[in-house]
Amino acid sequence: MRVERVRLRNFKCYGDADLRLRRGVTVVHGINGSGKSTLLEAVFFALYGSSALDDRTLDDVISTGEEECTVELDFHHDGGDYRIERELRLRGDRATTTTCILEGAGEPIEGARDVERAVSELLRMDADAFVNCAYVRQGEVNKLIHASPGERQDMIDDLLQLGALEEYRERASDARLGVKSVLDGQREVLEDLQTQVERKEDQDLHERLNALESRRGEVVSEIERYESQREEAREARESAADVLERHEETREEIEELEEEIEKLRSKIAETERKREEAGEALRELKGEDEGLADEREGLLAEADVSEIDLADGDRDEETIEDRVEELEARDEALRDDLEEVRVTITERTGEIERLREEATEYDEEAAAAREAADDLESRIAEDVEAIEEREGRVEELDGEIESAREAFADAPIAFGESESRLEALEDDREGLTAELTELTAEIRSVEDAIEEGEQLREAGKCPECGQDVEDSPHVDALERKRERLAELEAELSELEADRAEIDERIERVEDLVETERRVDRLEEQRESAARLLAEKGETLADRRDQRDRLREEAEKYDEEAADAREEATDIESEVADARSELGGINAERGEVRDSLETLRRVAEIDSERGELEGEIERLRERRDDWATMNEERREGLSEKRERKRDLESGFDDDRIEQARERKAEAEDYLERVGEKLSDLEDDRDELQGAIGGIEEKIEELERLRERLESVEVRCERLDSLYEEAETLQATYGDLRAELRQRNVSTLERLVNETFDLVYRNDSYAAIDLDGDYRLTIYQKDGEPLEPEQLSGGERALFNLSLRCAIYRLLAEGVEGSAPMPPLILDEPTVFLDSGHVTQLVSLIESMREIGVEQIVVVSHDDELVGAADDLVAVEKSATSNRSRLERSAPSEALLTSD
Repeated sequence: MRVERVRLRNFKCYGDADLRLRRGVTVVHGINGSGKSTLLEAVFFALYGSSALDDRTLDDVISTGEEECTVELDFHHDGGDYRIERELRLRGDRATTTTCILEGAGEPIEGARDVERAVSELLRMDADAFVNCAYVRQGEVNKLIHASPGERQDMIDDLLQLGALEEYRERASDARLGVKSVLDGQREVLEDLQTQVERKEDQDLHERLNALESRRGEVVSEIERYESQREEAREARESAADVLERHEETREEIEELEEEIEKLRSKIAETERKREEAGEALRELKGEDEGLADEREGLLAEADVSEIDLADGDRDEETIEDRVEELEARDEALRDDLEEVRVTITERTGEIERLREEATEYDEEAAAAREAADDLESRIAEDVEAIEEREGRVEELDGEIESAREAFADAPIAFGESESRLEALEDDREGLTAELTELTAEIRSVEDAIEEGEQLREAGKCPECGQDVEDSPHVDALERKRERLAELEAELSELEADRAEIDERIERVEDLVETERRVDRLEEQRESAARLLAEKGETLADRRDQRDRLREEAEKYDEEAADAREEATDIESEVADARSELGGINAERGEVRDSLETLRRVAEIDSERGELEGEIERLRERRDDWATMNEERREGLSEKRERKRDLESGFDDDRIEQARERKAEAEDYLERVGEKLSDLEDDRDELQGAIGGIEEKIEELERLRERLESVEVRCERLDSLYEEAETLQATYGDLRAELRQRNVSTLERLVNETFDLVYRNDSYAAIDLDGDYRLTIYQKDGEPLEPEQLSGGERALFNLSLRCAIYRLLAEGVEGSAPMPPLILDEPTVFLDSGHVTQLVSLIESMREIGVEQIVVVSHDDELVGAADDLVAVEKSATSNRSRLERSAPSEALLTSD
């Protein structure tokens, strides 16, 4: 695996950062707290998400004061290119992952859990395995040494994927115990089944079944005999019932005939009554017709129709219709005249009202115009006073502007240049502040080195290794460091004086900036006041014009109101003439409408008489129909009386009595034989139930025998499966022990090679690693030492050697199928002096020589910086507190450091 690019936005101390990593050794350097380790944490977080945060939360990842954060990682692995993007966002007071995607071979994978699972499968290591193998974090350099043998065994076994074999062995053990539990249960079931089969075989089920079936046959034969006799009794009962039924039907038919004869008599009488009532109604209708004829003659005598020929009915009707049409035409003409006069009156009356309303409106508008003119007069006076005040304010602002500009008369800069001058001075001060920060850090570093040298001089011995310190570089360089400290303190004093001078100049320029800003504000106020003054003058002229115009409009409204009232008076005389004409039209129309009513009543009488004649004809026809209907009913009545006499002559009382006796005897026998059959059927059902019970027990016995055979076969298979699980459990255990021993031997060899390479001296002979990963170091004299007994620097180098040896073991064991991730060392020189740093450089070179494609080291040590193929500098801004990256060549970094 090779990390190719890391892009950060609002990740911890980084605002925006974009870093491309190359092959070989890359050293990330910078002062403490600049954000070097954060860069490595970003790579770890991109791969494993929240699992890389230890006890921290996602809230700690987002930069302070920001709402969202993005981390992108591009890497090459096993021939493929991959890209991971994670985006976080604050929602309320909690951060959540809004985007998490892994792109590469196949379909993209989304979701934090799925991406972490995919990365673990791709690299063949989870987050814990990653930090135990490839990523040596700051402060964890001695993690493997300080771990107990059991913890060290679990760490290394997990890295070598031997933990899976132990998991498989435990699963096989669980399976064996599960099979044993199931086998014991099946054996208990087998014993129980054998007992049940023996118990049922002792019950002689087949003999009991034969005896019950013989008894059931006898009962069935007797039931069949009684059922045959019962069927004969049923036939006798049905024959007698048939005779009685036919007798009953004859009797019912006689009764129905009697009812029908009575109904026919009643209907004939009712119809005769209706014929009499219809004759009476005919006489009444004829009298009504005669009365209408008399009324018609009287109305014609009243109407102006003397030329009508009363003997000729058709001509009479035509004359009346002609007269009605003539009168209706006259009425229509009068109604039109009447409507026209009414419309004229209404329109002219409306016009009168409109003119009077217009006159009133003109009066109101004239009053409103005069009132508005008076109001404008008072506002004109106020405007004149306001213009005088604003003219004075403009003169006052002119004086203040001129006074403020006088401040630049003796100033070293011209008016308008103060802000650019202030920005230049602030840039100078920021540069001095950065130099002071770096110089202060360097002074503290030199002071710490002097303090360490003094402690070594006082002790006489190295507190870590116990050697003499007479020729130690810490002691020899003590005087040079004191001289360097004095130079740095002098340079610090000069820089502080320069910054104090710049502070004074900035303060003076800030006063001039404020003066410029005050002049700008005053000029804006003067421009605003002048503009308002001009607007007020224009408003004053407009208001005077508007006042004069309103007074002219008031006089015009007065004239228009007088004209409207005069026109309304002229129209009132016209309305009075129209009302007189309306009265004459109404009188004539009343006479015409009376004549119309008379003639219309004559027409109605003619219509009513026509309807009466039709009604009279209908009543006559109905009386004839009713007479015919009664004749038909009398014929039917005669036929029904003849049928009744025939039925009464064929009625036999003796035969009916015999049929009743036979029916009673048959019903008595059926009742008795039913009880007997019920008892026999109960016996049969009881025997059938007993037979069914025996048969069910026989079937259950067969099922038990089949189940017994099945359980016996299952127990044999479980015995075989138990033996196989036991063998599998032992196989996994033996395989894990064999692989662990093989890996322990290889790891022991690699640890010795690595430690010997980076730490060549005469003190130590070999390192021993037993099967439980217990480490022992042997001195040249054969004396064993625990790793904790080594000095601080030696212990750190020993642990780095062990980590690198594990890395080599994994790389060799994988055989290229899953290339290892970059080797990442975060501040590995924390516990090392200069001599041990040289040995660390040798360790890094050896890892590169064996084929580690990419090594990333975070350190500020000059020797490590010089050994780098690529160098990345990290700086943090003192003002924004944000880190930034800068790539440079190792030689440039050394020059800067010197």
